[in-house]
Amino acid sequence: MTWLLTGLLAAAALLPLAWIILRPARATDRAAADRALYRAQLAELERDRASGRLDEAAHAAALLEVQRRLLAVPEAAPARAGGRGPLLAGLVAVPVLAFALYFLNGFPAMPSATLAERRDAVARDEALLAELRLRLQSMPPRAQQTRQGWLLLAEAERNRGRPAEAAAAYGEVLKIGFDPDLASQRAQVLLEAGMVEEAAAFLADALPRAPGHVGLRFLAGQAEAQAGRPSAARATWQALLATAPDGAPWKGMVERRMQSLP
Repeated sequence: MTWLLTGLLAAAALLPLAWIILRPARATDRAAADRALYRAQLAELERDRASGRLDEAAHAAALLEVQRRLLAVPEAAPARAGGRGPLLAGLVAVPVLAFALYFLNGFPAMPSATLAERRDAVARDEALLAELRLRLQSMPPRAQQTRQGWLLLAEAERNRGRPAEAAAAYGEVLKIGFDPDLASQRAQVLLEAGMVEEAAAFLADALPRAPGHVGLRFLAGQAEAQAGRPSAARATWQALLATAPDGAPWKGMVERRMQSLP
């Protein structure tokens, strides 16, 4: 009975994918699909805040990240509708292989990790990050391998919820070579860490190096807003909107942020 229920649940989980595969094919625009995804995420964040699942600080940080990704969506040519053979094969093969692997190696009675085991895992992760920091200090300062190491550390720190440490690591990456996308990542984690004036100063230095970067310009306005300077934020976003191409998908989001200013 357990396996029957498991199989039914797996089939139910795959039904939406089956519907997508079997319905008439149509060409899709990857950029439009990305924008639809991020708009759905924005709506989900609003529902989570309204229901109390997210406090204001967590909502603001998540909102800023989704908005940054929405701004970064490039314009793309429509993607061609591909063949369905591989998808259909995958729809059948994935559950079959999953069940086969579980029958061979599964252990349903395995207990969950204890608190001590989870603490040990955290300690191991911290030790690995400490070792990475130590190795980076001894590597050639401008080598590409060093840059990749700092970028790895920045992402790890960010994923662990430590934006100030992530900002410091992104700073080391940018010392080796400026990249506007990574600069916007650093500005965002500085804002998430509450280091608003440092973020504003960093953006003032980065923008002349990438004056047309939408993400950096948006974050410059966000820094002014978080610093309690709504007039400066409004002016920054108005300048961004004034240069926006017709039909830019992020215009509505920027306009809504301007309306929320005091």
